[in-house]
Amino acid sequence: MSEPAERPCDRPLAPLVVVLVEPAGPLNVGGVARLCANFAIAELRLVAPRCDHLGEEALRMAVHGGALLQRARLFPDLAAALADCRRVVASCGQVARDSLPLHSPAGALDWLLAGGGLPAGKPQPPSALVFGREDRGLSTDELLQAGRVLRIATGEAYASLNLAQAAAICLHELHQARLRQANPDDPGPGSPLPEPAGETAAAPRDSASPDDPLGDPAPRGAIEAMLQDAEELLLAVGFLYPHTAHARMAKLRGLLQRAQIRDAEVALVRGMVRQLRWAAQRRSP
Repeated sequence: MSEPAERPCDRPLAPLVVVLVEPAGPLNVGGVARLCANFAIAELRLVAPRCDHLGEEALRMAVHGGALLQRARLFPDLAAALADCRRVVASCGQVARDSLPLHSPAGALDWLLAGGGLPAGKPQPPSALVFGREDRGLSTDELLQAGRVLRIATGEAYASLNLAQAAAICLHELHQARLRQANPDDPGPGSPLPEPAGETAAAPRDSASPDDPLGDPAPRGAIEAMLQDAEELLLAVGFLYPHTAHARMAKLRGLLQRAQIRDAEVALVRGMVRQLRWAAQRRSP
C-alpha cells in the first residue's frame, strides 16, 4: 500500500528573517525587534544602520525583543544580507515603481512561506522580508533583488507608512499566512481576499521541475554572482556600454525576477557565460 502523498504543510518551513535597510530611527529599530518577538521571527538583519541599534532608545522600545536586537546581524549592503536567501519579499510604499509588479501582502507573503521543504535534518535556506529606509524606502535596484514586491493599500492622499507600522501590518499578515498554511483545510476568518487582477499567485509546490524538487529560486548570492559574470562579458564583447550598462542590466534583473530562476538554471547561464568568454578570448567560434 502506497504511503499518503506529502503535503506542503507537512514539510519543514524555511526560517524567516526580517531585513531593515539603513534604518535611521532607533525607536523604529527597537519597535521592529519587538514585533519580531511578537510574531516568532528568529532573526533581524540590519543593512548599514544609520542609528545606534543597541542604544538606550532602541533597547527600551524593543522590550522583550531586546535579546533578538542584541544578536541582530549587520551587513554593508542588501545583496550581502540576502546572499543566503532564496525567497525574498520587499515592501514598497510607492503606488508605482518603474512598472514593477506590486502584490498585496496576502499574496506576497503566501508565496514567501511556500519556500523550504528540504528533508528534516538538513539546513533550510532562509526567506526574507525586507523593509526600506524611513525617508525614501528601497531603490529600484534593491526592489529588483526581491522575488515579490508588496504594497500595503492606503489612502491616496498620504500613502507613506511609518517603518514600524508597516512592519506590524506585514508581520501580522505573515502570521495569518502561517496559520493558513498550518491548517489548509480550515482557512477560517483570516483567509485572504482574492488577489487583485493582474497579480500572480504562488505556484503550487508540486509544479516544480524534477531538477529542482523544492521549486525555490536560487540563492540571491548565486544570482548576483551570475549577473556580475554576465555583465563583465557583455561589456567585454561590446553588447553593453559603460554608460548604459546599469539600465540594461536592470531590465535583465526584472526578467529574472519574473522568471524566478533556479539553481540548475543559474548553473546553465554561468556555464554559457564562461564558455563564451573563453571563445571570445580565443577569437574563435
